Amino acid sequence: MNFAAQLFYSSYLSERLERLYAPRPALKGSEENDPFWQRDELCLGSAQPGCSFKSGPVTNGTAGRRPTLIEPERLKDFGEEDLLNGDVKVHDVKVTETPELVLMDPPKTRRLSEFRVATRPAPQFLRFEDISAAAFRIQTELQKTPCTYSRLSKQYGMEIYLKKEHLHYTGSVKERGVLYLLCSLTQEQQRKGVIVASDCNFSMAVAHHAVELKIPVFVIMPSCCSSPRLRIYRDYGAMVISYGSTGHDSQKHARHLASENGYMYLEEDESAAYLAGLGTVGMEIYEQVPKLDAVIVPAAGQYGLLAGTAAAIKHINSKILVIGIEPESFPLLLQSLKTDRPVKDIHSNLNRKLYGDLMERSLGENTFRLAKKLVDRVISVSEEDSLVAMLRFQEFERSTVDTEGAMGLAAILAGQLPELRGKKVAVVVTSANMDLELVRQCVDRALVLDDRVSKFSVQLGEWPGDMAKLLDFLSREDVRLLDVCHRRQGDKTDLFKAKVECVVETRDRTQSAQLRKTLGERYPSVCWLDR
Repeated sequence: MNFAAQLFYSSYLSERLERLYAPRPALKGSEENDPFWQRDELCLGSAQPGCSFKSGPVTNGTAGRRPTLIEPERLKDFGEEDLLNGDVKVHDVKVTETPELVLMDPPKTRRLSEFRVATRPAPQFLRFEDISAAAFRIQTELQKTPCTYSRLSKQYGMEIYLKKEHLHYTGSVKERGVLYLLCSLTQEQQRKGVIVASDCNFSMAVAHHAVELKIPVFVIMPSCCSSPRLRIYRDYGAMVISYGSTGHDSQKHARHLASENGYMYLEEDESAAYLAGLGTVGMEIYEQVPKLDAVIVPAAGQYGLLAGTAAAIKHINSKILVIGIEPESFPLLLQSLKTDRPVKDIHSNLNRKLYGDLMERSLGENTFRLAKKLVDRVISVSEEDSLVAMLRFQEFERSTVDTEGAMGLAAILAGQLPELRGKKVAVVVTSANMDLELVRQCVDRALVLDDRVSKFSVQLGEWPGDMAKLLDFLSREDVRLLDVCHRRQGDKTDLFKAKVECVVETRDRTQSAQLRKTLGERYPSVCWLDR
């Protein structure tokens, strides 16, 4: 409220009080009987005498305006002249009826099928968070394997990095999955113990890490298992029991003992904990090899390794290629991808000595879905290429691996990945568990397949010095003589000739081709034999 309004309000109150408390004149006779609300001093209408309330309506205009109680000249200086003179705008108020309420129509009844239900995405079977948790859990119990540059890189026109998982204590990558699987067991299960019933890399990893975690472990083996293999399990600290003549008998007995005594029967399956542990390989490869272009993972009996590694790699960088390798004689994953479902039974002539109990492995539904979604390509390699790859490991990497561990490199040696030339490639070397006698046989076979060992026969006369001349020729060619057989009983037409069979080893295929050429020129009767 401004100053002029305050002055107006105070003047109005003073005038009103003076009028109310002023001495009243004597009432006339007619006025004594009038009600007090019809008296002139209480009339709000015109100031004319005798005007009552009934003489005119009460309005907010000039006709019914009350007389001004304050002189206008007193308010000219305050700018309130217009208000006091009654120059007020008249507003006609028109009262309308209350608007009618209009009710809305009731909603139409809809069928349940008309509503579109938003389906929730299915939960992922293997998440990257699970793999990260596994990596954090096993980092104190398991060493980080190296991923080194290979000397074979220049020979095959690409940067090859070997992830040497065969350097684990039990010689297998499966230690990762087994360790996290054992750590995921409840305290009650760890207290009662675990039991396995197969001679494989998985069982060896269970025997070792269960003892390290102070978990009772029992290993049921068939009687046909070799003594050196049984000694390995006992050295780890496991309780070894021989039962049955086949692996099926030992597995049946192991399940029986587990149900009776409350043991946890473990077998290689597609549990989330096991796959998460195997997937830590992909995380380590990405950390160790910058600007990676592709990862080659063997899948023979290790489909969980392929699925777990692909899940980790694709989550970090979806542009990195993930390639799975499996043996040509047992293409389980390839057949499953063609039929769009996991194949349970497949006819094959797999070499059990080289690939162990691979035929007893199966491809699970969850593992198949992960491989189908995340793996870019799956190829198969022959047994011969795997043996040659084993030989390359011994010559260039100074390490001995088995055929499963060499399959990744075998795909490169066979020339099945020409699109990777000039790129940076990581190859997972999964295992190195093979008997020494079998390793020797594999190396001998690989030398033949690589044209490094040859066998030939030649006709020599029985003159003194002919045999010495042949040996001297082989010596000048810098050829290593492995075996020689001199046969004097020849055909009837060659009574005065002897047949000599030789097994020689050369440095490489170039020297082998040169030997064939010079030996054919020197001895036209030479005949090269297949081993």
